[in-house]
Amino acid sequence: MDSVGRRASRALERVPGSAFALAAALALASAAPARAADSGAIRIKEIARIAGTSPSTVIGYGLVVGLDGTGDGKSTLFTVQSVANLLQNLGLTIDSKAVKVKNVAAVTVTADLSPFARPGSAIDVTVSSLGDASSLQGGILLRTILLDGNGEPVAEAQGPVSIGGYNVQTASGSGTRKNHSTVGRIPGGGAVARVPASALAPDSTATLLLREPDVTTARRVSEAVSEKFGEGSAEALDPLTVRLNIPSAYRTPGGAIAFLSDVENIAVSVDVAARVVLNERTGTIVVGGGVKILPVAVSHGSLSIKIRSTPVVSQPESFAPPGAATVVTNVDDISAGEEAGGLVLLEGGASVAELAQALNALGVTPRDMIAILQAIRSAGALQAEVVVQ
Repeated sequence: MDSVGRRASRALERVPGSAFALAAALALASAAPARAADSGAIRIKEIARIAGTSPSTVIGYGLVVGLDGTGDGKSTLFTVQSVANLLQNLGLTIDSKAVKVKNVAAVTVTADLSPFARPGSAIDVTVSSLGDASSLQGGILLRTILLDGNGEPVAEAQGPVSIGGYNVQTASGSGTRKNHSTVGRIPGGGAVARVPASALAPDSTATLLLREPDVTTARRVSEAVSEKFGEGSAEALDPLTVRLNIPSAYRTPGGAIAFLSDVENIAVSVDVAARVVLNERTGTIVVGGGVKILPVAVSHGSLSIKIRSTPVVSQPESFAPPGAATVVTNVDDISAGEEAGGLVLLEGGASVAELAQALNALGVTPRDMIAILQAIRSAGALQAEVVVQ
């Protein structure tokens, strides 16, 4: 048995209760071969994106018509005014005070627009109620212009709205409902009218943006690209950005795309900061693989309190005066107990990458584990960032 196994065995012999579980889990983690802080080789495509390839959000204001009395109420003035304006544009002049909109709902229309979309490309749009409509079921979105972030029209949308559910109400106010009925989608209901502005123009350079900024990972990406395509092919500018210098051999029609494709498929070792995430509401614990524990002594006991209430009935005696009544009182029995706790000396350098799983297997509750980890962190022995949600 190696020194790690002997230390674990001695610790287990003198540890009761939850402290036993903690020591056992740490022994399991310590016995495992030491691992580097990185999480293994991953394609650059999974950890970074090319600048200028993210979709942009477009938005518009429109009307959904054809509702079965589930539209906006008359007090929703912008819907009333929108219907009056629509009729006026169609050549009908009508007083807005005479407009009833129970079959119409004012909505916002949103969509994600790819920077590589071309005129005529179909896009999915999402329709959301703006007023007090109770359901968009069975409605049809009228032609709506969609604007980009600069207020320029780039697409339009129209078509029947699908809500994936229903909302049925009776005159008495009772009813049944499935899913969220005031938000719907129109698959392929949008059409690109103008080519959106794209920041991707790979001529001689391109830029990689890491999804999780990290100095070490940015350096490894730069080194991996330079190793494959030659010195100077990549340069890490900061923890987020890696600039790519497209080799001359790729500066041909379609060559830049081929270069970016090759870069995306290069595998690199990702460096991950030591981090422990605790969610006390749900009892969830997530421990990173690079977390280490310095030498520390831990004692964890379990306090239990039981409260039992017993009703006692008091009947009036014979020939009791008028007005005497039966009285019911409660007698409370309170007891408290605490399991004996042991003081455990944990050896330094133990990894807790598998600590949560080991403790679950040994019966330690997640909330007990959260308390243990927070106490170890307060003692300065948990070498990791602790995030409490």
